Amino acid sequence: MAGCKKKSAKPVTPPVGAVQSGIASWYGNPYHGRRAANGEIFDMEQFTAAHRTFSFGTWVRVHNLDNGKLVEVRITDRGPFIRGRIIDLSRAAARSIAMLGPGIAKVRLEVIRAPEVSGAQEHFTVQVGSFRVRENAGKLREQMQARYGTTSISRRDADPPQWRVLVGAVETQEQAEELAGRIRSTGAEAFVVRKDEP
Repeated sequence: MAGCKKKSAKPVTPPVGAVQSGIASWYGNPYHGRRAANGEIFDMEQFTAAHRTFSFGTWVRVHNLDNGKLVEVRITDRGPFIRGRIIDLSRAAARSIAMLGPGIAKVRLEVIRAPEVSGAQEHFTVQVGSFRVRENAGKLREQMQARYGTTSISRRDADPPQWRVLVGAVETQEQAEELAGRIRSTGAEAFVVRKDEP
């Protein structure tokens, strides 16, 4: 692929014990039965979650800071794609820590198990927009490509589908954060996500 270096970049996997705090949300329908970003079929009754940058297969303990409840989930998907949120739990996981009703909760994540080694190449990219109308995503893609180079549109299955505009494909999270900072300095929305490629 264009822009990929010959040497293989090791995915940046968070070390066991790494901690992150922020807002959790949850998802179920209409994603139930659709393919998750890691290739598995998403089952909202399994204890799984979506994270923007943690490698697939990472196990995370989620502590609901509002009520003290805990749940352990495996990262199988990408998201949440809303600024300020750090993890999207399956419905079963959200139910187990009593956050179905509120929809969101303040949480602390702790990495409890690293993923098994995968041969898949993983890069980081920056999301700058999400649209229900593909034409709107196309317009933003053209603007971003003119300013920052490599820009793509990624379709996320939903009802209706979401069209995400992604800028860049770099090997490290630090490089992606630097790019996101440059984009945010212009007043645009931008946050880092992992771009997984087979």
